[in-house]
Amino acid sequence: MKLSKRLTQIEQMVTSGYAHIWDCCCDHGFLGAALLSRHATTPIHFVDIVPELMAELKNKLHRFYTNSRWETHCLDVAKLPLEQYKGNHLIIIAGVGGDLMIQFIEAIYQKHSGVDIDFLLCPVHHQYALRQKLIELKFGLKNEVLIEDNQRFYEVIHISSVLDGNDKISPIGDRIWQSDSDKQTDIIGQYLDKTLNHYQRIGRGNRANVQHIIDAYRLVRE
Repeated sequence: MKLSKRLTQIEQMVTSGYAHIWDCCCDHGFLGAALLSRHATTPIHFVDIVPELMAELKNKLHRFYTNSRWETHCLDVAKLPLEQYKGNHLIIIAGVGGDLMIQFIEAIYQKHSGVDIDFLLCPVHHQYALRQKLIELKFGLKNEVLIEDNQRFYEVIHISSVLDGNDKISPIGDRIWQSDSDKQTDIIGQYLDKTLNHYQRIGRGNRANVQHIIDAYRLVRE
């Protein structure tokens, strides 16, 4: 199965050296399957809370990946059993909003504060709130990328639960606004316009005080 641009970008940002990789909210398991092919010696853990999805995925994995190291877990992402597995962990969470990611990350971090954990995140919305929480938790930035896939924009953020040795996380992003091509410059411009329009609509509706967010994003153009 060919991966979407979004999943391809996430897969490419998975570096070697992890003892365990957790593909959370894994849907049909396409991302985890690609990781099994590229990281043959690293156990891949497929996590989703829907029993029917996990049963179907488990059958497929038994058929096509008999020689790979994998496990399936039908549970809430907030309850990952990291303590049962030695070594460092990469937890991939994609396909859900930043608000739900905040709940997952806080629960995991509180339960496993002494464990070496990195996260690879791709929220579908609420990116600003998510980044604010990561800053509050004193997480560090390893990498971040902005992509466009099927007329939607995604921030892919690779972070560590440890700040030392990593960059500080920006509430609006830093590297995502840097371009090395005309195409990427166009994507950046469209995403910035879309984001500003979103917060300006919220501001006009008097639903929240978002002027500080609007001001922060406007600085990208300066």
